[in-house]
Amino acid sequence: MLVELSVVEQRYQAVLAVIRDGVQVVEVARRYDVSRQAVHRWLRWYEDQGLPGLVDRSHRPPRCSHQMEPAVEVWVLEARRRNPEWGPRRLVHEASRASVDPVPSRSGIYRALKRAGLIDPQGRRRRDAKFKRWERGGAMELWHMDVVGGVLLADGRECKVLTGLDDHSRFVVCAGLMLRATSRAVCAHFAEAMRCHGVPQEVLTDNGKVFTGRFGLRDTEVLFDRICRENGIDHLLTAPRRPTTTGKIERFHRTLRQELLTGRVFDDLEAAQAGLDDWVRTYNTDRPHSALGMVTPASRFTPTPAGPPADDSALLGERAGEEWISRRVATNGIISVSWQQISCGKHRAGRRLDVHLQGPTLQIWDGEELIKTVLRTNDKEVRKKHAARAS
Repeated sequence: MLVELSVVEQRYQAVLAVIRDGVQVVEVARRYDVSRQAVHRWLRWYEDQGLPGLVDRSHRPPRCSHQMEPAVEVWVLEARRRNPEWGPRRLVHEASRASVDPVPSRSGIYRALKRAGLIDPQGRRRRDAKFKRWERGGAMELWHMDVVGGVLLADGRECKVLTGLDDHSRFVVCAGLMLRATSRAVCAHFAEAMRCHGVPQEVLTDNGKVFTGRFGLRDTEVLFDRICRENGIDHLLTAPRRPTTTGKIERFHRTLRQELLTGRVFDDLEAAQAGLDDWVRTYNTDRPHSALGMVTPASRFTPTPAGPPADDSALLGERAGEEWISRRVATNGIISVSWQQISCGKHRAGRRLDVHLQGPTLQIWDGEELIKTVLRTNDKEVRKKHAARAS
């Protein structure tokens, strides 16, 4: 009866044929239909380990060329744990700054994060092919400006922030807090940004009522528009229902919420502004920006050499005869300004409104909403009519 020999037995007989019987290696290789190198390999294994050395072993290489070093992978996972918002590109940059050797690749970091369950394959939205990236060629050519909320105070109030971003460098030129996003407060922060960095060539905003009177009952010039006109700034507006036009500052708002505002309550307005200023300073000077090739915004930002106008009134668009006052709405929906009674609606009873005395007109504002613009009646005529009615 024929008995089939195992692989180990065949190798053992080949080895014995060489070392015991003195058969040439070439002859043994021909007899067992293998290469000379295989016979020499069996002889080396038998000499080193004896008969157990002839057992089949794994063909897996001792090291995978694209496998990350264990110490490097530990550094990557620990850095991601401390900074959940860091992606593969940022981790490569930080590994280089931390002198990690060897610096892992983006694909290697992605695989390590995926193995650790730190990446949701469905979490990333695919960018719409219709979206086109655009960027101005130099600093101070265009500022993006917008108002964002979500700053919570310990007393339960929510503050607003006027944010401004330079298009070319992503440098934060403005981050001013205010309890109410009134036209006056917004324009005060806008003016302060121009005092610090200079006057930009253009400003891009949405169609909010603190920025433009485009969609008001009357096409009036609001204070923000006047500041732009008086300082030679082209005020650009987004098309209605096109938020992607201001996508850069909207993306900045997302970073602001994730890294500073979410889950944080500030003691008061001053503490909130101090915390915001510290975060903005880090964002501008220390934090690398992926859209800029992992350099900081401050490295690409250059203020206007000429600087802003020296006169504050020129920045704020103020002229003789202009004034801002506030009035509380009576129960019948009426406010009184210089003997002139203006109806603002009973539903606003008890609210405090802002009134802009601008030459011959009065603008009534409820926060960001321009309620109405009315002609300013001569005070003397109103007093005569009031006296005649009283008599």
